[in-house]
Amino acid sequence: MTAQMLVERQPPLGRLIFNRPAQLNSLTLDMGRIMHRHLEQWLNDPQMHAVLISANGERAFCAGGDLRALYDSYHNGERLHFDFLEEEYALDLLLHRYPKPTISLMDGLTLGGGMGVAQACRWRIVTERARLGMPEVGIGYFPDVLGSYFLTRLPGRLAEYLAVTGVQLDATDALACGLATHAITSKAQMQLIEALQQNDWQPDEQPQQIEQLLAELPPVALHPARLPARMEAIDRHFSANSVPAIRESLLGENNPALRDWAQECASLMLQRSPLAMAVSLELMHRGRQLDLQGCAKLELHLIYQWFERGDFIEGVRALIIDKDKQPQWNPPRIELLEAAHIDSFFAGFDPQ
Repeated sequence: MTAQMLVERQPPLGRLIFNRPAQLNSLTLDMGRIMHRHLEQWLNDPQMHAVLISANGERAFCAGGDLRALYDSYHNGERLHFDFLEEEYALDLLLHRYPKPTISLMDGLTLGGGMGVAQACRWRIVTERARLGMPEVGIGYFPDVLGSYFLTRLPGRLAEYLAVTGVQLDATDALACGLATHAITSKAQMQLIEALQQNDWQPDEQPQQIEQLLAELPPVALHPARLPARMEAIDRHFSANSVPAIRESLLGENNPALRDWAQECASLMLQRSPLAMAVSLELMHRGRQLDLQGCAKLELHLIYQWFERGDFIEGVRALIIDKDKQPQWNPPRIELLEAAHIDSFFAGFDPQ
């Protein structure tokens, strides 16, 4: 059986490689445990100076967690879904706090759990094939894996925009907003890996050395970013305090250059879980006020309720299990959202 996670200890570089290309490198409990174990080993290994996380296959870095496994665990009365998510948070927190240079190489789809890993790294490199997003509202869920932390550190109201619509960004827009720090061509990936492996690492100069290695790679041709021209509208529409108010604001966009984009956002919202959008919006609002640990605690507070009270199980059923693509959201429409019900998910949360 082929290993789902490849580990290469090649001092001075440690490599973690997602290896489920046929499944878009979706993350499993075992894969997360392998990553965590080796990251802890390399932490105190004086020969290891940097960590690179990448993937095999051209379609995806990591398209998220193994949703079918979580669905099956819940329906079978098991605990794997909670074990997976708890350990995923431990992995992401370890990466966010890792004292050695961490580099994620996002070639292809980088969604959900893949974003959790990639955004925890200090250097976040995209190729021209990258597509980044937190599409959880489309399956009746909310941006987890510390999305309430890394999304809310982006400019303006991008957190609310990305969380509520679930849209994906290409490499150019990922660079423009800060989800990516650098871009390289997909053909230059091996050149980067070899440069990192052959580098003469100096303890006090590692950040500068990585920047220099990246600067020496061939330039990548990307189209102009679209996000900057939309930022004023994103801030205007997604600063509204409720999902219905956001959609109403989008439908009222009167700038001809932005009208099609606004209509597309409004249409997307009709396909998403109303409850998931509403909870995601509140999660972003609260995430702005919390530190890294507080965001982790709040998201887990929601997770422990969500399998029973949220739309996740129905979303996975409709989109992955039965594939009828007709999820029966509860409530079915955003006009039926009740503030008290949304607030109930956050009741009793203590960030301390």
